[in-house]
Amino acid sequence: MPNRSTDALFVLVKSLEKGEKRNFKLYASRNYASADELKVVQLFDALDKMDSYDEALLLKKNKGIKKQQLSNLKGQLFRQILGSLRLIAYESNIDMVLHEQMDHARILYNKGMYYQSLKILDKTKELARQHNQYTFLQQALFFEKKIEALYITRSMQDRADQLSAEADTVIGTITLVSALSNLALQLYSWYIRHGHSRNEKEAAEAQAYFNQRLGDKAVQCNTFYEKLYLYQSYCWNHFIKQDFPQYYRYAQKWVTLFDEAPHMIEVETGHYIKGMHNLMGAYFDLGKHDKLDETLQEFERFAESPVVQRNINARILCFTYKTISRFNKHFLEGSFDEGLKMVPEIEISLKEFELYVDRHRILVFYYKIACLYFGSGDYEKTIDYLNRIINWKVDLRTDLQCYARLLHLIAHFELGNDQILDHLIKSVYRFMARMQNLSVVEEEIFRFLRRSFHVSVKNINPELEKLLIKLKALRGNRFETRAFAYLDIISWIESKLQNIPVQEVLRKKFIDYKPS
Repeated sequence: MPNRSTDALFVLVKSLEKGEKRNFKLYASRNYASADELKVVQLFDALDKMDSYDEALLLKKNKGIKKQQLSNLKGQLFRQILGSLRLIAYESNIDMVLHEQMDHARILYNKGMYYQSLKILDKTKELARQHNQYTFLQQALFFEKKIEALYITRSMQDRADQLSAEADTVIGTITLVSALSNLALQLYSWYIRHGHSRNEKEAAEAQAYFNQRLGDKAVQCNTFYEKLYLYQSYCWNHFIKQDFPQYYRYAQKWVTLFDEAPHMIEVETGHYIKGMHNLMGAYFDLGKHDKLDETLQEFERFAESPVVQRNINARILCFTYKTISRFNKHFLEGSFDEGLKMVPEIEISLKEFELYVDRHRILVFYYKIACLYFGSGDYEKTIDYLNRIINWKVDLRTDLQCYARLLHLIAHFELGNDQILDHLIKSVYRFMARMQNLSVVEEEIFRFLRRSFHVSVKNINPELEKLLIKLKALRGNRFETRAFAYLDIISWIESKLQNIPVQEVLRKKFIDYKPS
């Protein structure tokens, strides 16, 4: 599993690019007045050379740094790095621009230059409105009211009423945005913990939770962030319930919101990337090969744009979601052998980004790589990647943990490992039952695997045909959708009956696919 350092300073140093390191050295050189400040640079160089954080090794190799000094030196270095980054990140970050303008207004106010301070605040408010930054607009209004209340500065009539009305409007917007962003976050958190709804009861509970917290807020939404968090909330609600047409509808609205306000892509790059990811995910869930391919190409072009390339966080997000969509494209096309060519590059990137990619995404990567190997017929490699999930004890995505074990079981079935199958069947069944994760599809798969012990190889096809008929009948049940999304068991059975690889079955389906 990835070796994740918990030392924040080490992670910060390792995140710096060449230009940022050079800028830090120039920034720090202004402070070479004392021995302690020289030690800060020495500490920076030492951390930069380390592959993983080891405090004992650090002190051993750098005799000039004493253990009792280390905590203070680390604090100084952390602040200096942030200071140097602030200088070069300033112009590309609207938050920093607005912070600086507020600082300037405060400085002029402290100098008794009230008119000049108000002019700065007017510019700040206008810039905040243009970029939908209502928290900064609130700060500027609060400061402006303070100046107007303490000093006679303007002759405009009804100035108090104007400022009060403006402040009330902004507070109303911030309150609504906060409520909707809370709802979107809570729904997403629910999905990360539990996955999709497994039955009508869970779907009804999720819908009731959604309705209660949304109330009549949808009709109040007019600003960018109000609509953004509203569409996100609808997205997660429909995704949890496996209502993929509606999930697609709101993912499209999410992306269109940025298309209509392109300047916000630079302000909220992460939200735009996430919206594109959900849109591509919706195309995959709906089986729309052509739309997925078209949107993926658009996303790959965006991933090379300056907006993404100058920001490591955006680059990591693009790498993550671009890779997942490429996986999905290969699954839909049945091009598993082609998809496996990505694996070495993905492993290198995971190593490069191991300090930043969250565990949930790593689990998804391992599962999708395992599916590629399964589809290509390499069951040994399938088991290797599934073992990474099974042996990694994390309390995330119980649904993914369950399907990893089920695919692991089927891979052993394909290898003919009869001596361990009985034990595995009981173990996986108990695990999934304990997680309350057994769907009708999985129950049918377990029944088939149990019966297979007592059926000769030449008589297995009739049993497979019975299973295929049952599973095809379940395909229209939305609560069984996730079983087919995680594991295309129908294509696997068809491959067994036709005695051809799974990828050939999917390839034929892809060729016969007609865009709707």
